[in-house]
Amino acid sequence: MHTLPETGFVRLREVLGFIPVSKSTFWAGIKSGRYPAPVKIGKRCTAWRVEDIRQFIDAASREAN
Repeated sequence: MHTLPETGFVRLREVLGFIPVSKSTFWAGIKSGRYPAPVKIGKRCTAWRVEDIRQFIDAASREAN
């Protein structure tokens, strides 16, 4: 099983290991505000803050219960 680091950034492949949707669904969810927005960390490099992904996962699991 995958584990998120405590802090830092993760790329799309790692994010989709925790949020099991397709890439196109995830990008559409970002556009609609459902999923956390990415951060550009380079000209051709996009990543997500681990803290934002953790908050999303925590909120989603609270809604599911």
